[in-house]
Amino acid sequence: MQRTIATLGLIATIVAAACGGATNTGGGASPTNSAAGSAAASAAPATLTIMVGGLNKQIYLPNKLTEALGYFKDQNLTVNLIDEPSGKDATTALIAGEVEGSSGSYDHTIDVAGLGKNLIEVVQLLRAPGEAEMVATAKANDIKGPADFKGRKLGVTSIGSGTHGLTQYLASTKGITPDQFTPIAVGSGDTFIAAIKQGTIDAGMTTEPTISRLLKTGDAKVLIDLRTPELTRAALGGDYPFISIYMRADWVAQNKSVVQRVANAYVKTLKWIQTHTPQEIADKLPADYYAGDKDLYLTALTGSMPMFSPDGKMPAGAPDFILKVLQTYNNNVKGKTIDLSKTWTNEYVDAAK
Repeated sequence: MQRTIATLGLIATIVAAACGGATNTGGGASPTNSAAGSAAASAAPATLTIMVGGLNKQIYLPNKLTEALGYFKDQNLTVNLIDEPSGKDATTALIAGEVEGSSGSYDHTIDVAGLGKNLIEVVQLLRAPGEAEMVATAKANDIKGPADFKGRKLGVTSIGSGTHGLTQYLASTKGITPDQFTPIAVGSGDTFIAAIKQGTIDAGMTTEPTISRLLKTGDAKVLIDLRTPELTRAALGGDYPFISIYMRADWVAQNKSVVQRVANAYVKTLKWIQTHTPQEIADKLPADYYAGDKDLYLTALTGSMPMFSPDGKMPAGAPDFILKVLQTYNNNVKGKTIDLSKTWTNEYVDAAK
């Protein structure tokens, strides 16, 4: 899919294109009673596209799993999941009106709010980033924490991505500014691993199963672990819920019935994850998601299970903490008043049946 906007920074100059929106696929009042689930399932068919910032990454697992379990179909929805390497690019496509939904880190909704865009999170998939800062084994004696980021080449999924933001914040905790290290977009999976092996980056932030693949070969070590809520609080100082489903606020307002059914499907998946084993979960996914090593994939998934939200709700106080984090380095929000209540809602997950 051709990107209509190169970077989020350019979005501020094309407001008209961003607000165009997609075709209305079914509006209606938001369900508020116990019949919400059954009513949604019998509603008129609807079709929408959700762009995902890396379908085969474990942090995005609920997207493919919802499709595999048939929960979109149960809600009379045809959901086209489009794979995009970075959640940042998925956000760009969403604002441009190319897709109806995006699956990426929640902090993007705050970021673009500073540019005058209104995206709203409707389902929270992860309670933690599910990422880790990996340091090349050859550099491990020299890079022992964020204090050593100065002058280093640090890998991120893409410039402006959630991994880029987290890297900037970690550096800021030790007084290192974004211009004092070099962020390099290396994607994930094979491209990230190659960057570590070839010395293109000294360290970098990535997710599973890439983390476990690097540990198995011995090419890198975990420097900072953000794979569970507890580890995230220890490293960042607060809760940082990451991957979510968010949409343009104007589209949500015009398509409440569809949004409710989307929430119904994802919440059902999150509850399914809580009652099934990593083996049962992995068995529902395409074989190529295992990166050639299903046992390693299962080991990684077992350790990351706590990152998945049990109910799709935004953790209390998390938006305030994330805004505080962004204000330390993000020029889009620095010095600006951000109405966080417009960046997320539990309305649909509360009504999900």
